Parts: sequence; C-alpha cells; structure tokens
Amino acid sequence: MTAIQKRVIINGIVMVLSTLSAVIGLGFLFWILFILVSNGIEAMNWDIFLFEGAPPGYAESGLKQALVGQLIIVGAATVIGVPLGILAGTYLSEYGQRSKLAETIRDVSDIMMSAPSIVVGSFVYAVMVIPMGHFSALAGIVALTIIMLPIILRTTDDMLHLVPTTLREAAFALGAPKYKVVLQIVYRGAKAGILTGVMLGVARVAGETAPLLFTSFNDNYMSTDLFAPMASLTVTMYNYATSPYADWQRLGWAAAFILSMFILGLNIIGRLILLNKKGK
Repeated sequence: MTAIQKRVIINGIVMVLSTLSAVIGLGFLFWILFILVSNGIEAMNWDIFLFEGAPPGYAESGLKQALVGQLIIVGAATVIGVPLGILAGTYLSEYGQRSKLAETIRDVSDIMMSAPSIVVGSFVYAVMVIPMGHFSALAGIVALTIIMLPIILRTTDDMLHLVPTTLREAAFALGAPKYKVVLQIVYRGAKAGILTGVMLGVARVAGETAPLLFTSFNDNYMSTDLFAPMASLTVTMYNYATSPYADWQRLGWAAAFILSMFILGLNIIGRLILLNKKGK
C-alpha cells in the first residue's frame, strides 16, 4: 500500500467519524426540540397570558407575572447594555485600537464572555443584594447587563474592524470630523454585524436562570417595582418544572416552550441578517 493510499483511507475514516458525530449531535438536538415542542404546545393556552401564578389545583393559573417580569428585566438590561457595549466596542476599534488599555479591555472581555453566569450572579449578590438587604429586580438587571456587555463589545469591535480603512481615509480627505466618520460611514458599513451581536447578546441573557436566582429571586404575583423581588420566566420555569404538582409542571413546559421559541427566533433572525449582509 502506497503512502497516498494510506492518506486516502485515513481521510475517509476521519470523514466518516466526523459525519457520524455531527449526525449524533443533531439527533440529540432534534430529540430535545421534539420533546420540548410536543409538551410545550400541549400545555399552551390563553390562561397563561391572562392570569398570574396560583396555588396548585386552581384552574385560573398562568405565567402573566413571569412574562411581564422577564420583559422588564431583559428589556432594561438591553437598554443599558446595548449602548454601553456599542460605545465600548467603538472605542476599541476607532480610538484605542492596539493600545495597552484597549488590549487589556479585550482580554478582560474575552474572560467575561467565558465566565459562568452563576459567578456573575454571585458577584452582584455580594455587591448589591447583601448591602441592600433584600433581592431586587435592579440587581437582576445589573447581572444580565454584565453578561451581555462583553458579547456586544467584542462583536462591535470585530465588525468595525471589517469596515475597509479606505472608506475612513476617503471621508477624512473630504474634511469630515472623526465622529461623523464613525457615525455615518463606519456604523453604516457594520450595522448588520452589530445588530447580529445585539440579538445574540439579548438571546444569551434571556435564557439565564442562575444569576436571577441570586439577584431578582422570584415572585408569584405581579410586581413592577425594580427595588423588590420580581418574577422572571426562567426562574418560574425552574420552580414549576421541579415541583411535584402536575399543573405546575405543565406551566413549566409552557414557559420553556415560550422562552425557547423566543431565543431560537432571535438567533435565526441574527443569522439571517448576517447571511444577507455577506450575500451583498
């Protein structure tokens, strides 16, 4: 057997093993989605959106307080985290560039992206919940903002780097100031990538449970007070899914279905935007 034949055989074996591994992975993914969708759709009804949580056995029981709380916490974290992340990424790409400070921020951001969310929750618990003496939605917002920030920062930094330098130089040659070049040239060239990063960041924090257990905790009743515990879909789902009551378990499946479809939708939209940008 020649060396070329050996390489062909080894390449074929590796291709078969790689394909088999991918098929197994996809098989587990579709298995999980099938169970989630089948149980979630079965548990869905209008009462989920009309009624708050109730004790086991009550017919008029839903997830209204969790849905509203999830929108408030994730929405507020998005309002804070998106501008901060985009501005920080802009500084790294357009002003800091390869300076020591910029490289340090990039390194810290990479570390934060890989840090377990429960660590962030523990940190916010130590610096906010303990001094305040109680859980609060505000602490949950801060925790989700910390998780979201490095994702948007690094995506913005990377997307702005992809904008050709010649576009900047052409704008400078026409006498445009730096801020106008960034706002009207660089941002426009990278808007699809930045929007994708924002959606991925929101999708990441929308499914977090551990940091909210340490910060906003939970509430079975409607609350919009940012300085008090607030219900969230993720924590409510966890509590209901682990309860011994069948009706609460059905609500847990419904919460999991709603949350999964929301996150899946955001990821698909983000990918489509990025593919559309590449196609152009």
